[in-house]
Amino acid sequence: MKYHSAKIFYWAPFIDKIATISAVINSAHSLKKFSKNKEPFIIDVFGEWLPYYDEINDKKINVIKLYNYSLKKFLPKGSFIKSRISYILIFLLNFYSLIVLIKKEKPQILIAHLITSLPIVLTSIINPETKIILRISGYPKLNIFRVLLWKIFSKKIYKITTPTKETHDLLISSNIFDINKISILRDPIIDIDLINKKKKLPILNTNIFKKKYILSIGRLTKQKNHELLIYFFYKISKIFDDIYLVIIGSEGECYKKIKKLICNFQLNNKITIIDYQNNIFNYIKNADCLISTSLWEDPGFVMVEAAACNTAIISSDCPSGPKEFLNNSKNGYLFKNNDVDDLINKYLSFKYEDINTINNKKILAKLNSKNYTKFRHFKNLEKVI
Repeated sequence: MKYHSAKIFYWAPFIDKIATISAVINSAHSLKKFSKNKEPFIIDVFGEWLPYYDEINDKKINVIKLYNYSLKKFLPKGSFIKSRISYILIFLLNFYSLIVLIKKEKPQILIAHLITSLPIVLTSIINPETKIILRISGYPKLNIFRVLLWKIFSKKIYKITTPTKETHDLLISSNIFDINKISILRDPIIDIDLINKKKKLPILNTNIFKKKYILSIGRLTKQKNHELLIYFFYKISKIFDDIYLVIIGSEGECYKKIKKLICNFQLNNKITIIDYQNNIFNYIKNADCLISTSLWEDPGFVMVEAAACNTAIISSDCPSGPKEFLNNSKNGYLFKNNDVDDLINKYLSFKYEDINTINNKKILAKLNSKNYTKFRHFKNLEKVI
C-alpha cells in the first residue's frame, strides 16, 4: 500500500464494546472526509477491530494489523482483575510488533486512546519526530503509575485532548503537562442525516412496541450503575403502573446481579433487557425519557444522541460530562450522583413539568448536540494537529 505523506495513526485497543470505538471510527472518518492532505490509519492491535471492518471499509479508512489473526478471544475479561491481566498481555504481546511498525512507517501523528503507555514509550524512543496526541477518555484516575508515566514523557507528548471542560481543568490543576498543550476536543458522536433517517423506523420488538417506557442504554457494568436504576424503577412503578423500563445493552460483569435484582423485585414483566441494537435512535425517539445513572461519564454518546432525537434527558451529576452537557439542568434534569431519592424527585419534576419548559430543555440540548458532529470535531482536531 502506498501511504500519503501525512500519516495519522489511531491506537485504541479495547476488550469490550465501548463508546470509544465509534469515537475513533468517526474521528478517522472526519479526517478522511474533510481533509485534503491527511490519511488516517487505525491500528488493529489484536483483532479487536475485526467486527467493524465493514464499517471501516465503507468509510475508506485504512487498517494496519499487528497480527494476521485475532488474539481477542484469548484475552480474559469480565472483571477488574481480568481486564488488568488483559492490559498486561496486550502490552507484552505487542511490544515488538509496535516497534517494527513505528520503525517502518514513521507516522507523523499518533493519536493514543485507552491503553496508552505502550505507544507513548515506544514512539518517544524509536521515532521522536512523531507527534503524540494523548486522547483522554472519561475522567482519569491520577494513580501513581499514570502520573509518573505522564511526567516522564510530558515533554515528548505533543498535545493532550480531553472530551470535557471538567477533565481539562483536572489536568490543568494536576501540573503534569504544560497547560498550553491541553485542549478540549469533543467526540464526533452524531450524524444528523443518519439519525433523522433511523429514528423514523418502527420498533419491531413486540415487547416494547407501543409501550410507554423509560430508556437506559449502556453495558451492565459498575460504571453504568444499573443497580440504582432498578431500585428507582421499583419505587417509581408503584406510582406510575403504566410505565416500563427498557435497557439496551446485555453485556457486562453485572448482568447476573441485575437480572437477580429484577427477579427479586418481581419486575420481569416491567423491565426488558435487550442486546445492543444497530439502530437505537427509534428506541430513543419513542422513549418517555432517557435516564443515565452512571457513576462517571464524558458525557456519554447516548446523552448526545438523545438530545439530537428531541428526547428528555435525566442524568446523574457525575464526573465529568453530564453537568456540562446539560448546562446545570437548563438542558435536562440532573440528580445527585448515586442518590436514588434525588433521582425519583427529578423524575417526578419531569413528569409534572409543564410542556413548554420540557420542550425548551429539549431545544437547548439539541442545539448543544451540534457541537458533537463530525465536521465540528474535524475543525477542532485540525487546530490540535
